[in-house]
Amino acid sequence: MSQVAISGNASGTGTLTIAAPNTNSNRTLTLPDGTGTFTVNGVNSNIVSGTSVASTSGTSIDFTSLPTWVKRITVMFNGVSTSGTSPPQIQIGSGSVTTSGYLGSNSIIASASVVSVLFTSGFGIGVNTSNWAATMLVQGSIVLTLQTGNTWVCSGSVGRSDAASIFLTTGSLALGGVLDRVRITTVNGTDTFDAGSINILYE
Repeated sequence: MSQVAISGNASGTGTLTIAAPNTNSNRTLTLPDGTGTFTVNGVNSNIVSGTSVASTSGTSIDFTSLPTWVKRITVMFNGVSTSGTSPPQIQIGSGSVTTSGYLGSNSIIASASVVSVLFTSGFGIGVNTSNWAATMLVQGSIVLTLQTGNTWVCSGSVGRSDAASIFLTTGSLALGGVLDRVRITTVNGTDTFDAGSINILYE
């Protein structure tokens, strides 16, 4: 049987009071199976940071074993670049990475022009090979949010630091089970990462 322990703080002098509500019904408070800090009236948060990964080699970066209680994931890019013209994309999964069925589009805004494409193999970031190059460096964040059941929606943007342009990403995917992993890879699966770092926050 799991145990519940309430520990005091040796440095504090205040008293923490847990008060029951005015109710005539039995209630159960279920704690999440994870490490973090509860949000109470907007104070503190249960946002957990992953471990930042250098995106300087390999074709993919995986964040796995995510807790079942996760409802929102922020994927953060810091000076990320790839070796060729295949743009990055974000994929999610339950037990394994899902590589098809994504709904949405990606746009690049540059020099007063806009180019948009649909995508199906992931939440695309770089539009296509005509608008992505090995010299690009991008930073920004993409947010994945659980909409209902196991359906996740995506929105966010990354901007280039080597030129004045922005990539906008939106989309959705209905997973077959509870999300437990996020992968950042390139669309063709062979171009490699060669600069920057990637991390996630989940809550």
